[in-house]
Amino acid sequence: MTVIGPDRPGLVEAVARLVAAHGGNWLESRMARLGGQFAGILRIELPAERQNQLMAELKALSSEGLSVVASPDRPAGTAGHTRKLVIELVGQDRPGIVREIAAALAAHGVNVEELQTECASAPMSGEPLFKAKALLSAPAACDINRLRAELEKIAADLIVDISLGEMLAGKPSVWS
Repeated sequence: MTVIGPDRPGLVEAVARLVAAHGGNWLESRMARLGGQFAGILRIELPAERQNQLMAELKALSSEGLSVVASPDRPAGTAGHTRKLVIELVGQDRPGIVREIAAALAAHGVNVEELQTECASAPMSGEPLFKAKALLSAPAACDINRLRAELEKIAADLIVDISLGEMLAGKPSVWS
């Protein structure tokens, strides 16, 4: 389920109240406020016979400015993606950074599972500094050294620092 609307207190409570009222169980979520808007994705478990009624009540939240879109779980679509990677990037902000990195990842069959980005003022100069961190899922056949070399070339062209590491036991390995 995806929810989005102008941020205000009580949005999460409104959704959680309806889920609970229909016998649903809140499984996982990612939610944030960004640019005055509240957005979230969440997974719930719900008895099949209650789905239509819950959806009707969630759609009624549109009168409060909250838009809700829901669909049943689908297979992850990353079969064979067994290697977890983490990438971090820091550099002077400029258009195209995400596009360049995303294109390289896609060319190697790497899936972006989570991505966090921000622009902040650089400590000394005050210039816009772009930061990104992503959790990735790579196919077992992915040549990590080739991917790393391509990312390093992009980093040099964009004048940013990029580190790529493999997740071992839930923690990043030594960064390269």
